[in-house]
Amino acid sequence: MSTPHPATVTPAPTGALNLSRTTATAARVLRQLRHDPRTVALMLLVPCLMLLLLRYVFDGSPRTFDNIGASLLGIFPLITMFLVTSIATLRERTSGTLERLLAMPLGKGDLIAGYALAFGALAIVQSTLATGLAVWFLGLDVTGSPWLLLLVALLDALLGTALGLFVSAFAASEFQAVQFMPAVIFPQLLLCGLFTPRDAMHPVLEGVSDVLPMSYAVDGMNEVLRHTDMTAAFVRDVLIVAGCALLVLGLGAATLRRRTA
Repeated sequence: MSTPHPATVTPAPTGALNLSRTTATAARVLRQLRHDPRTVALMLLVPCLMLLLLRYVFDGSPRTFDNIGASLLGIFPLITMFLVTSIATLRERTSGTLERLLAMPLGKGDLIAGYALAFGALAIVQSTLATGLAVWFLGLDVTGSPWLLLLVALLDALLGTALGLFVSAFAASEFQAVQFMPAVIFPQLLLCGLFTPRDAMHPVLEGVSDVLPMSYAVDGMNEVLRHTDMTAAFVRDVLIVAGCALLVLGLGAATLRRRTA
């Protein structure tokens, strides 16, 4: 009489995405966020409040708001999505939730794509609110289509999400996750061309800025600000930002490790 083999859980392949598992992961994350209104408010309202504050800081110089408002319309969502995503994902890692999920037949690609889908849905709402406020209520004067402005803002928010998912693997606490902002966000903020044209920087710093995704986010916003039609430079900038977001998501998936007994 043969002895039955104990049941084993076979991990799902990590190379292919399963749509049902991905959407189930996204739905779980959104349910958790629904019970955390402060986090949702941080993601959706803070970029709008920052733009509103900026508009009246330059109340006597509306042209200045036009010049930098478009760039900050992309930077503010990136920063808030980076903060919220890194802290929320770290909480899942330290609580053991990710470990339990990875013990199930759930691919690493499904897991990271589910998180990206959930936070990406919030990024769409966030970018829509911020762009609508800036263009239709605060009078941000753009030469190009506001829809192109929205596209870049959305890609910036998704890039912030991807960066947050990635850096959460290297933090042991929420405080450490916040400490990654000076290392990951601040250098890009200084070198992206917001404060001075990148070609006016020291050649070494200009070279560094050429490989930072926020530089192309700002360049894309400036293309919409100055040109009526979609330019080749705008398409290049958008593709680079989107490609960086996908690359960082892939790196984020690589940081997930299954523990075997």
